Amino acid sequence: MTKALDPAGQLKLVIFDCDGVLVDSEGPSCRATAEFARSKGLSMTDEEAHRRFAGMALPQVVSELEAELGHSLPDETAFILRENLVQMMKKSAEPVSGAPEMLSGIRSLGLPVRVGSNSSLREMDAKFERTGMTQFFPENRIHSANDMGCPKPAPDVYLYAAKAEGVLPENCVVIEDSDTGAEAAWKAGMACVLLRSEDMPAPPFWPVEGSVRIAHLDELVPLLRRTLESQKPA
Repeated sequence: MTKALDPAGQLKLVIFDCDGVLVDSEGPSCRATAEFARSKGLSMTDEEAHRRFAGMALPQVVSELEAELGHSLPDETAFILRENLVQMMKKSAEPVSGAPEMLSGIRSLGLPVRVGSNSSLREMDAKFERTGMTQFFPENRIHSANDMGCPKPAPDVYLYAAKAEGVLPENCVVIEDSDTGAEAAWKAGMACVLLRSEDMPAPPFWPVEGSVRIAHLDELVPLLRRTLESQKPA
């Protein structure tokens, strides 16, 4: 059994990453990036693209590709990749296994939720509409690090979400699956639940005090319930 979280303060807000935590879009996104890289003459498998770019904002992806190519790409490259991804997500985005049930469970705990993602707001709108998750995340509870100009691993999007909720960073837990996202949570001073299968390596800076790792979303609601119960006065 996964132990309870140990955030620095009382747990008052759950902040979700989007891709790989709520919506199964990392695979299609990274495959599209690999196809684009190959179209530019780079030798890149889908698996390599996933390993290198999962959780990374598109402008960062473009910069990495430019460095490997040795020359600049057109200014509109990130925009084109994003528009292609929006259209792809409208047709093929699927929820991560157990995500809708997990969100219903967290709602029953009375914990407010927000999203902080490197995806643009347009991408997330398409993903949540396709997967039926819009009911859980009104527009004012979705925050884009890309649109802020401060992609993860910068902590800005998580700090903004906490401020918008009116709580301190130590009152928040972030649900992440990527190294860059977990690093952003750590830099923000927030507890983190790392969603990652047991056969995958942890981030280089893991373990982080007060944070835990789970292999499936069905572990999250019991974990948060135990955390809330552990914080009740004796």
